[in-house]
Amino acid sequence: MALALCTALGAFGQTTTKANVVVLATGGTIAGAGASAANSATYQAAKVPVEKLIAGVPELADIANVRGEQVFQIASESFTNEKLITLGKRVAALAKDPGVDGIVITHGTDTLEETSFFLTLVVHTDKPIVVVGSMRPGTAMSADGTLNLYDAVVVAADKESRGKGVLIAMNDDILSGRDAGKRINIKTNAFGSQWGALGSVVEGKTYWFRAPVKRHTMASEFDIEKIDTLPMVSIVYGSGEMGTAMAEAAGKAGAKAIIHAGTGNGSVPNYEVETLRKLRADGVQIVRSARVPDGFVLRNSEQPDDKYDWVVAHDLNPQKAKILAALALTRTSDTKELQRIFWTY
Repeated sequence: MALALCTALGAFGQTTTKANVVVLATGGTIAGAGASAANSATYQAAKVPVEKLIAGVPELADIANVRGEQVFQIASESFTNEKLITLGKRVAALAKDPGVDGIVITHGTDTLEETSFFLTLVVHTDKPIVVVGSMRPGTAMSADGTLNLYDAVVVAADKESRGKGVLIAMNDDILSGRDAGKRINIKTNAFGSQWGALGSVVEGKTYWFRAPVKRHTMASEFDIEKIDTLPMVSIVYGSGEMGTAMAEAAGKAGAKAIIHAGTGNGSVPNYEVETLRKLRADGVQIVRSARVPDGFVLRNSEQPDDKYDWVVAHDLNPQKAKILAALALTRTSDTKELQRIFWTY
């Protein structure tokens, strides 16, 4: 009986050892509860402890040896840089443990994409790290968290998941933590990437179709074990008649970089150019991103980035550009180096 807990009968009657997967819980909707089964969008996040989440999916025992840790119990909009670093260091420590084969992180969906990108940049391991959430609480009649968690453990336990960077398991898709984002706020197919999914999970089996090519995890120049704080980076959202007050306020507040979430191709209105140039002269890095969800910002298009000593975010959305800019600034303040980093990651 003891042996049965650690092994499973594989194909052709061969005995195979189950993977050991640790679930790190941070809260979010996947740990949420509503007043009734009809409440799918109105509920309280971060209520259910990790032990109860795991116990609610007994089928996990068929996939892996699973244990849980409660790292935080918060709604993800309350994630701070300090919490990102705390989580990253715990993930890195577990990844070094030879008794751990994969890690699953349950997370609120509001900032799940930021955490996923941060981890793919700073944790040096080829072991699967899978971030998972849900759009509806477990109390809802349309709850999606149970299957999402099951799929996440399937991916974390799969040897084919190794070396693909941090992954997101949502709505049967396996997505890259580098480029996937939350694109819908009330439906279960909330997460996606303009570059498509890496694969799918169907009835407990992974199907892979592509792999990320940008640098990540083992190949990253950033290391969570050498990072204890992150510099302040602010996002200024572009719109018609946006004025200059937001950019000026970010500079006065001590931002080391401003992500300009511009319209179109990261456009900057003519009346804001001099404000951003002055901030750059004062040492604040200016990164042109776009509020448009797809496509990418072209360098020296719309604005003469070389002349102004600005950086472009490539295809990273403003919130992901914020994560990369903060990490990049822990290593360099040279604009050319910052631009290389944005092309590379």
